[in-house]
Amino acid sequence: MSARATDGAELDHRAVERRAGEVDARLADIELLPDAIAREKALRAVRALLELYGEGLDRVMSAVYAVDPALPARLAADPFISHLLLMHDLHPVPVEERVLAALDEVRPYLESHGGNVELLRIEEGVVHLRMQGSCKGCPSSAMTLKDAIEDAIRKAAPDVLAVEADQPQSQEEPALVTLTPRRTAAVG
Repeated sequence: MSARATDGAELDHRAVERRAGEVDARLADIELLPDAIAREKALRAVRALLELYGEGLDRVMSAVYAVDPALPARLAADPFISHLLLMHDLHPVPVEERVLAALDEVRPYLESHGGNVELLRIEEGVVHLRMQGSCKGCPSSAMTLKDAIEDAIRKAAPDVLAVEADQPQSQEEPALVTLTPRRTAAVG
């Protein structure tokens, strides 16, 4: 086992994001090559390499699952391995389960501020949430969503494209009614 492999457990989400960003930057450099033929050859080589590694990883994960059905999920708990599995559509934990786990992670923080959050649905990579309690409708709820919830979801499910807070459809909140003074006819 290489020294790099033993350090894998210590890679946190920021390190994975940094490394993924470096790869994205190098791929962007390839796409900017002025020679169209060289650019296309380089991109085809990258795609072929991804397909080859993806097929190999799929076989490894199948063999691992055959030995211990719980092991793929344990492996996916490592941020680096999780990223690799996501890249090849092989993550063993469904996106909804990962999002729910992320919400459970931030729930104590929300509850400490008198709020909560509910997962409504996930459609086309977009997570729809409902803010509950004193968080809903308050100006800081957008900040709470962005900072705490989105960060937790991004770490647990980087394949999620967006997080949106749906407006509550409850009739509990009174409608705003504007009152105007009644005009009376002038008495003669």
